[in-house]
Amino acid sequence: MNDEYLKDCILEKTDGVFTLKNLNTTLGFVRFNENGEIEYIFVNPIFRKKGLAKKLIKLVKDKTQKEIVFQKPISPLGEKLLKSLSDEA
Repeated sequence: MNDEYLKDCILEKTDGVFTLKNLNTTLGFVRFNENGEIEYIFVNPIFRKKGLAKKLIKLVKDKTQKEIVFQKPISPLGEKLLKSLSDEA
């Protein structure tokens, strides 16, 4: 992942939500539960393809210490994300 996008980034943590922001906008966020189920993940289109979704997923995995599961329905973009994750494995 290109850390250039994270150097001035702020990570906000609330119950079940991690949000990555910079001074101007929200880069992305993930909503999850304590079972490691990702309910929703979003990355601002301007910042896509830079590894931010994978960073958010890793934060959830580190926090919950659970195997990550995506809740259904999964959008077409979510399917692409899942494919990219399985291609890395």
